[in-house]
Amino acid sequence: MNKSATGGLPEIYVSTDIEADGPIPGPHSMLSFASVAYGADKTLLGTYTANLEALPGASPHPVTAEWWKGFPEAWNACRQNPRAPEQVMPEYGAWLEKLPGRAVFVGWPASWDFMWIYWYLVRFSGMRPFRENALDVRSYAMGMRKTDFRMTSRTYLPKRWFDELRHTHVALDDALEQGAVFCNMLSENRRSGQ
Repeated sequence: MNKSATGGLPEIYVSTDIEADGPIPGPHSMLSFASVAYGADKTLLGTYTANLEALPGASPHPVTAEWWKGFPEAWNACRQNPRAPEQVMPEYGAWLEKLPGRAVFVGWPASWDFMWIYWYLVRFSGMRPFRENALDVRSYAMGMRKTDFRMTSRTYLPKRWFDELRHTHVALDDALEQGAVFCNMLSENRRSGQ
């Protein structure tokens, strides 16, 4: 496991995917999330996943509700055994703090997933284990490929970066998939820089 450039704790890449019923937290609810902790060498160090109860007073956004109709299996998966955010987020924060290194949030898109996780962590646990830092897989691909951002969707990225993992809109499946993609990219980028 690589140490950070300062010789401190190794970075642990926490690939995180969330599912929600609207575009922003507060008026809408995070329904489910999963984090998969990877070492830089793609060693799986642990997973955390939870389904959440809706926020009091929040309601689904009509556009998002319509989108969910296209993914009934994923919808059913994220509504199984939901728990209160007041229980889940402190537990999740404690899980992050026990990782054997510095947690680095990884998302696809990080701007979406991080917004929800950060808001829920601060609101329900007071914790900020990622500080305000999030690594975006597509932005990393843009830098590696020296191309426009629009050329970093799944369609344009090299197939060698993808393991045989499915993207299902079930949070754990998607966190595993995008984390493996990131680790494959990281490994290739580090090899090319030697």
